[in-house]
Amino acid sequence: MKILQVTVFFSPVQGGSAESSFQLSRELAKRGHQVAVYTSDYKLRRDYIDAIPEVTVHPFKTWSSVANLYITPAIVRKAKEEVRHFDVIHMHNYRTFQNIVTHHYAKKYGVPYVINAHGSLTTFFYRKWLKWIFDTVWGHRILKDAAMVLAVTSMEAEQYKSMGLSEHKIEIIPNGLALSEFDDLPDRGEFRKKHGLDANQKIILYLGRIHKIKGLDILGEAFANLSSSLNDVELIIAGPDDGYLTYLKKLVTDLSMAGKVLFTGPLHGREKLSAYVDADIYVLPSFYEIFGITVLEACACGTPVVVTDRCGIADVIDGEAGLVVPYDKEQLQRALLKILSDEELGQRLGEKGKSMVRERFNWEKIAEQMEGVYQSILTYK
Repeated sequence: MKILQVTVFFSPVQGGSAESSFQLSRELAKRGHQVAVYTSDYKLRRDYIDAIPEVTVHPFKTWSSVANLYITPAIVRKAKEEVRHFDVIHMHNYRTFQNIVTHHYAKKYGVPYVINAHGSLTTFFYRKWLKWIFDTVWGHRILKDAAMVLAVTSMEAEQYKSMGLSEHKIEIIPNGLALSEFDDLPDRGEFRKKHGLDANQKIILYLGRIHKIKGLDILGEAFANLSSSLNDVELIIAGPDDGYLTYLKKLVTDLSMAGKVLFTGPLHGREKLSAYVDADIYVLPSFYEIFGITVLEACACGTPVVVTDRCGIADVIDGEAGLVVPYDKEQLQRALLKILSDEELGQRLGEKGKSMVRERFNWEKIAEQMEGVYQSILTYK
């Protein structure tokens, strides 16, 4: 098949949807398909493209990011010339300029496409009126005209239904991991040594964007209560500031935890893996999270996890690789304490998490599922 992947970002620093389109494109090319990618050049790294020479990547110059739409005018001419030659199109995210353009030409030339929203459907926070305008002018038609829509969790499937899509048009296919990256993990102790942490200290790790929606305030409050009864425990908060770091640092100071919380900034590559390996628990306390790829990364490193029930991945984690709690600081504190005080439980959850990731979330299997979706919509074209 000739497959076009359309994504607003194609860079590892832009989160799960960018990583998903990269890994999926690579796996589909390995399976013998001709794969091209339309994307913006926003924070694009050349080495990221060079890593998949078998995929044709077209990064279009970003002229503006008005209303969070990364405007790439050059995509219009390219889509007009090329879209008709593809068998199927896979659009990532939902409210994007790239999807507006691609939808127009896919409809004009009769090329079927799927939408993979990656958690971008909801309107309940941030820019509600702008999202409403997008949906009214373009969005509802983009969803309506899709041959299939793809959800990464059952939570997202329900969001599609709330937007008027019938169940038979929704397929649940999760995000995955490039498991080869976890074959040669760092030795335990590397992260501790670098940051001056004692071998006997317990480490609670959060890794991701430092954003209000991630629930880091309730994590801070839960940790403050926990550390009053456990002396040798450290909270590591790793990731880029997304508008919440100043508030969070003030909270840490106000809760008298300045010596017990370490902010590392973003971690990548082997340093990120060393943080997972040395952590006794990985926690994702989000108020809203459609998936949570960092949870799978922690599992692949054998680290038990604690997540809130607001995370879409919670239903596959609960009792398998970790504990699921309501969005509540007291229950979060109890879950953290339960794992920290029971070494056997932590080891058991860590091992189960490793097995779960390899069985259910490897990109080879996910690409095979995606290939099946493409073939099914071509059959009924």
